[in-house]
Amino acid sequence: MVQPIEIEGSVFSDTRGKIKFFNTFDMTQIVRFYEISPASTEIIRGWQGHHKEKKWFYCHTGSFIINTINIKDQHIPTNNRTPEKFVLKENTALILEVPEGSATAFKSLEDGSKLMVFSNFTLEESMTDDIRFPLETWNADW
Repeated sequence: MVQPIEIEGSVFSDTRGKIKFFNTFDMTQIVRFYEISPASTEIIRGWQGHHKEKKWFYCHTGSFIINTINIKDQHIPTNNRTPEKFVLKENTALILEVPEGSATAFKSLEDGSKLMVFSNFTLEESMTDDIRFPLETWNADW
């Protein structure tokens, strides 16, 4: 079973400011990206999954809780699965890689938070691979 991976970056600071960098992040698979800016901290987006599409999440403003769940293993009943929780913050150089066969649900923890999402599928490919689940499907830790 493939699990989400945390890709750690680094931060360099001097009198000119700060640079966050991810020199080990291989972007050759990425074909598009988009930014999500939730209207409030009360909104939970999810559950949305993909059989084949892989995604990477990076919080550049504010903070987010992202819950992931494996939907690939058909031997585990849907209601017996437990989401894995990740927290992404603007001050932490961290990218969350969510593998194919996963679903995600997330919410911002601060007003004005912004989340960048990178994908290895075009929008058209993603739409044919999209799977939606009701928010109540899994008991996520918010």
